[in-house]
Amino acid sequence: MRDGSSLAHTQWRIGITIAQISRRWRARLDARIAEYGLTEARWLALLTLSRGGNGLTQKQLAALLSIEGPTLVRTLDWLEAEALVERRESALDRRAKTLHLTDKAGPLIHRIEGAATQVRAEIMAAIPEAELAACLAVLERILVGLAPPPDPGPKEDPDGHRPA
Repeated sequence: MRDGSSLAHTQWRIGITIAQISRRWRARLDARIAEYGLTEARWLALLTLSRGGNGLTQKQLAALLSIEGPTLVRTLDWLEAEALVERRESALDRRAKTLHLTDKAGPLIHRIEGAATQVRAEIMAAIPEAELAACLAVLERILVGLAPPPDPGPKEDPDGHRPA
């Protein structure tokens, strides 16, 4: 590291390691779920809907998946064509569509959840629970550090007036 400190080197390695873990974990899970004919985008959308509850809007689902709305549309089109998801008019906003899992999606989500549980168990089998808890606590603190700063609100113009 530029400053030569062991702390800077450790921090750098943590960032690299988190990125590698994320890629490898998703690749392992994707390989396990591939037999169901689902891409990562499709199974992530299904799992997020199942965990987030029926009635999410497309915009809410895109935010939960950290993707743009237009990117999600093609995935939802496929899931709808496979009768796994239904789009419905929102009762609160006629411009929005809400997303609902179909009965056909239930058994598939159950198999995806089973595969995910098995992959997690395999990956962490040799790590004691206390170490996992300590790791989780550190990762959650890192996540807090990555949160966007709070919005300061509207700025005043040079005359001290706030925009309407």
